Amino acid sequence: MNVFVLVLFCICGFVTADEDERLPNKCEVCKFLSVELQEALERTARSKEVLEVGEVLDTGKRRRKIKYNTSETRLTEAMDNICERILQYNVHAERPGSLRYAKGASQTMTTLKNLVHKGVKVELGLPFELWDEPSVEVSDMKKQCETMLEEFEEVVEDWYFHHQDQRLENFFCQNHVLKTSEQECLNEVWKGDMGKKEGAAEVESDSAEEEGANDNTKEEQGKTREEL
Repeated sequence: MNVFVLVLFCICGFVTADEDERLPNKCEVCKFLSVELQEALERTARSKEVLEVGEVLDTGKRRRKIKYNTSETRLTEAMDNICERILQYNVHAERPGSLRYAKGASQTMTTLKNLVHKGVKVELGLPFELWDEPSVEVSDMKKQCETMLEEFEEVVEDWYFHHQDQRLENFFCQNHVLKTSEQECLNEVWKGDMGKKEGAAEVESDSAEEEGANDNTKEEQGKTREEL
Protein backbone atom coordinates (compact mmCIF):
# COMPACT_ATOMS: atom_id res chain seq x y z
CA MET A 1 0.00 0.00 0.00
CA ASN A 2 2.81 2.41 0.86
CA VAL A 3 4.50 1.78 -2.47
CA PHE A 4 1.23 2.43 -4.32
CA VAL A 5 0.70 5.77 -2.55
CA LEU A 6 4.21 6.95 -3.33
CA VAL A 7 3.95 5.93 -6.97
CA LEU A 8 0.59 7.73 -7.26
CA PHE A 9 2.12 10.85 -5.75
CA CYS A 10 5.02 10.73 -8.19
CA ILE A 11 2.62 10.46 -11.12
CA CYS A 12 0.64 13.48 -9.88
CA GLY A 13 3.91 15.34 -9.44
CA PHE A 14 4.79 14.93 -13.10
CA VAL A 15 1.35 16.16 -14.16
CA THR A 16 1.56 19.39 -12.13
CA ALA A 17 5.30 20.04 -12.38
CA ASP A 18 5.06 22.78 -15.03
CA GLU A 19 2.27 24.57 -13.14
CA ASP A 20 4.11 24.39 -9.82
CA GLU A 21 7.25 26.04 -11.16
CA ARG A 22 5.64 29.27 -12.42
CA LEU A 23 6.05 32.55 -10.54
CA PRO A 24 3.17 34.96 -9.77
CA ASN A 25 2.37 37.48 -12.49
CA LYS A 26 1.70 41.20 -12.12
CA CYS A 27 -2.07 40.73 -11.96
CA GLU A 28 -1.83 38.23 -9.11
CA VAL A 29 0.53 40.46 -7.14
CA CYS A 30 -1.77 43.47 -7.53
CA LYS A 31 -4.83 41.40 -6.65
CA PHE A 32 -3.49 40.12 -3.34
CA LEU A 33 -1.84 43.41 -2.41
CA SER A 34 -5.26 45.03 -2.81
CA VAL A 35 -6.98 42.28 -0.84
CA GLU A 36 -4.59 42.57 2.10
CA LEU A 37 -4.61 46.37 2.21
CA GLN A 38 -8.41 46.54 1.93
CA GLU A 39 -8.76 44.04 4.79
CA ALA A 40 -6.21 45.91 6.93
CA LEU A 41 -8.17 49.14 6.51
CA GLU A 42 -11.52 47.47 7.17
CA ARG A 43 -10.25 46.26 10.55
CA THR A 44 -9.98 49.88 11.73
CA ALA A 45 -12.87 51.38 9.75
CA ARG A 46 -15.17 51.70 12.78
CA SER A 47 -12.63 53.23 15.12
CA LYS A 48 -13.94 56.30 16.96
CA GLU A 49 -10.48 57.39 18.05
CA VAL A 50 -9.67 61.08 17.62
CA LEU A 51 -6.12 62.26 16.94
CA GLU A 52 -4.63 65.60 17.90
CA VAL A 53 -2.20 66.93 15.33
CA GLY A 54 0.02 69.99 15.16
CA GLU A 55 2.14 71.70 17.78
CA VAL A 56 0.97 73.58 20.85
CA LEU A 57 2.15 77.15 20.36
CA ASP A 58 3.06 79.72 23.03
CA THR A 59 -0.06 81.59 22.02
CA GLY A 60 -2.08 78.79 23.56
CA LYS A 61 -3.63 77.76 20.25
CA ARG A 62 -5.13 74.31 20.60
CA ARG A 63 -4.00 71.36 18.48
CA ARG A 64 -6.24 70.35 15.59
CA LYS A 65 -8.34 67.21 16.08
CA ILE A 66 -9.10 64.74 13.29
CA LYS A 67 -10.87 61.40 13.18
CA TYR A 68 -8.55 58.41 13.07
CA ASN A 69 -10.60 56.54 10.42
CA THR A 70 -10.00 59.36 7.91
CA SER A 71 -6.44 60.14 8.92
CA GLU A 72 -3.17 59.59 7.10
CA THR A 73 -1.97 57.75 10.21
CA ARG A 74 -4.52 55.00 9.64
CA LEU A 75 -3.35 54.50 6.05
CA THR A 76 0.31 54.52 7.05
CA GLU A 77 -0.28 51.90 9.74
CA ALA A 78 -2.26 49.72 7.31
CA MET A 79 0.47 49.91 4.68
CA ASP A 80 3.26 49.21 7.16
CA ASN A 81 4.63 45.71 6.44
CA ILE A 82 1.50 44.90 4.41
CA CYS A 83 3.56 42.81 2.00
CA GLU A 84 4.76 40.65 4.90
CA ARG A 85 1.21 39.33 5.09
CA ILE A 86 1.69 37.78 1.65
CA LEU A 87 3.97 35.24 3.35
CA GLN A 88 0.88 33.80 5.06
CA TYR A 89 -0.28 32.43 1.70
CA ASN A 90 0.41 28.94 0.42
CA VAL A 91 0.40 27.47 -3.06
CA HIS A 92 -2.67 25.31 -3.69
CA ALA A 93 -1.42 23.58 -6.83
CA GLU A 94 -4.74 21.79 -7.34
CA ARG A 95 -6.46 25.13 -8.11
CA PRO A 96 -6.22 27.13 -11.37
CA GLY A 97 -4.79 30.59 -11.97
CA SER A 98 -4.64 33.09 -9.12
CA LEU A 99 -6.85 30.80 -7.02
CA ARG A 100 -3.76 28.70 -6.34
CA TYR A 101 -2.72 31.34 -3.79
CA ALA A 102 -4.66 31.13 -0.54
CA LYS A 103 -4.11 31.09 3.19
CA GLY A 104 -4.19 27.75 4.95
CA ALA A 105 -2.67 24.40 4.04
CA SER A 106 -3.30 23.06 0.54
CA GLN A 107 -5.07 19.75 0.00
CA THR A 108 -1.86 18.31 -1.41
CA MET A 109 0.24 19.29 1.62
CA THR A 110 -2.44 18.11 4.05
CA THR A 111 -2.51 14.73 2.32
CA LEU A 112 1.28 14.43 2.41
CA LYS A 113 1.45 15.29 6.10
CA ASN A 114 -1.22 12.69 6.86
CA LEU A 115 0.86 10.11 4.99
CA VAL A 116 3.94 11.02 7.03
CA HIS A 117 1.98 10.69 10.28
CA LYS A 118 0.89 7.23 9.13
CA GLY A 119 4.49 6.19 8.67
CA VAL A 120 4.72 6.59 4.89
CA LYS A 121 8.07 7.90 3.67
CA VAL A 122 7.54 10.99 1.51
CA GLU A 123 10.48 12.71 -0.18
CA LEU A 124 10.04 16.36 -1.21
CA GLY A 125 13.71 17.27 -1.35
CA LEU A 126 13.66 19.26 1.91
CA PRO A 127 13.34 18.44 5.63
CA PHE A 128 9.85 17.94 7.07
CA GLU A 129 10.27 20.90 9.45
CA LEU A 130 10.67 23.22 6.42
CA TRP A 131 7.47 22.14 4.67
CA ASP A 132 5.54 25.10 6.12
CA GLU A 133 8.11 27.72 5.14
CA PRO A 134 7.02 30.19 2.40
CA SER A 135 7.48 28.73 -1.07
CA VAL A 136 9.59 30.29 -3.82
CA GLU A 137 6.39 31.54 -5.48
CA VAL A 138 5.06 33.22 -2.35
CA SER A 139 8.43 34.77 -1.49
CA ASP A 140 8.62 36.16 -5.01
CA MET A 141 5.11 37.60 -4.69
CA LYS A 142 6.14 39.36 -1.49
CA LYS A 143 9.12 40.99 -3.24
CA GLN A 144 6.98 42.06 -6.18
CA CYS A 145 4.41 43.44 -3.74
CA GLU A 146 7.02 45.68 -2.09
CA THR A 147 8.20 46.99 -5.46
CA MET A 148 4.64 47.65 -6.65
CA LEU A 149 3.63 49.42 -3.46
CA GLU A 150 6.67 51.68 -3.62
CA GLU A 151 6.02 52.54 -7.27
CA PHE A 152 2.28 53.21 -6.89
CA GLU A 153 2.10 54.57 -3.33
CA GLU A 154 0.63 57.87 -4.54
CA VAL A 155 -2.18 55.98 -6.29
CA VAL A 156 -3.06 54.25 -3.02
CA GLU A 157 -3.09 57.61 -1.23
CA ASP A 158 -5.30 59.12 -3.94
CA TRP A 159 -7.78 56.26 -3.53
CA TYR A 160 -7.74 56.52 0.28
CA PHE A 161 -8.43 60.26 0.43
CA HIS A 162 -10.67 60.70 -2.62
CA HIS A 163 -12.05 57.46 -4.07
CA GLN A 164 -13.05 55.06 -1.29
CA ASP A 165 -16.45 54.79 -2.92
CA GLN A 166 -14.68 52.36 -5.30
CA ARG A 167 -13.15 49.01 -4.38
CA LEU A 168 -9.39 49.31 -4.03
CA GLU A 169 -8.85 46.43 -6.45
CA ASN A 170 -10.82 48.23 -9.17
CA PHE A 171 -9.27 51.65 -8.67
CA PHE A 172 -5.72 50.47 -8.07
CA CYS A 173 -5.35 47.44 -10.32
CA GLN A 174 -7.82 48.03 -13.15
CA ASN A 175 -7.47 51.79 -13.51
CA HIS A 176 -3.79 52.37 -12.78
CA VAL A 177 -1.46 49.39 -12.43
CA LEU A 178 -2.57 46.83 -15.01
CA LYS A 179 -3.10 47.01 -18.73
CA THR A 180 -6.41 45.64 -20.00
CA SER A 181 -4.62 42.55 -21.30
CA GLU A 182 -3.17 41.89 -17.83
CA GLN A 183 -6.42 41.89 -15.83
CA GLU A 184 -7.64 38.33 -16.36
CA CYS A 185 -6.96 37.16 -12.80
CA LEU A 186 -9.22 39.85 -11.32
CA ASN A 187 -12.24 37.92 -12.60
CA GLU A 188 -11.19 34.66 -10.95
CA VAL A 189 -13.32 33.96 -7.88
CA TRP A 190 -13.02 30.97 -5.57
CA LYS A 191 -16.28 28.99 -5.49
CA GLY A 192 -15.21 26.22 -3.16
CA ASP A 193 -14.64 22.55 -3.95
CA MET A 194 -17.95 21.94 -5.74
CA GLY A 195 -16.17 20.55 -8.77
CA LYS A 196 -14.19 18.15 -6.64
CA LYS A 197 -17.30 17.08 -4.75
CA GLU A 198 -19.15 16.44 -7.98
CA GLY A 199 -16.17 14.50 -9.24
CA ALA A 200 -16.14 12.45 -6.07
CA ALA A 201 -19.84 11.76 -6.46
CA GLU A 202 -19.24 10.55 -10.00
CA VAL A 203 -16.49 8.24 -8.76
CA GLU A 204 -18.81 6.87 -6.08
CA SER A 205 -21.53 6.38 -8.69
CA ASP A 206 -19.14 4.60 -11.02
CA SER A 207 -17.95 2.42 -8.15
CA ALA A 208 -21.54 1.52 -7.28
CA GLU A 209 -22.24 0.61 -10.89
CA GLU A 210 -19.11 -1.54 -11.01
CA GLU A 211 -20.13 -3.30 -7.79
CA GLY A 212 -23.60 -3.90 -9.22
CA ALA A 213 -22.12 -5.29 -12.42
CA ASN A 214 -19.84 -7.57 -10.40
CA ASP A 215 -22.81 -8.84 -8.38
CA ASN A 216 -24.74 -9.59 -11.58
CA THR A 217 -21.75 -11.44 -12.99
CA LYS A 218 -21.46 -13.54 -9.83
CA GLU A 219 -25.19 -14.39 -9.99
CA GLU A 220 -24.90 -15.45 -13.63
CA GLN A 221 -21.85 -17.55 -12.82
CA GLY A 222 -23.75 -19.18 -9.95
CA LYS A 223 -26.71 -20.02 -12.19
CA THR A 224 -24.40 -21.51 -14.81
CA ARG A 225 -22.78 -23.77 -12.22
CA GLU A 226 -26.20 -24.92 -10.97
CA GLU A 227 -27.27 -25.76 -14.52
CA LEU A 228 -24.09 -27.79 -15.01
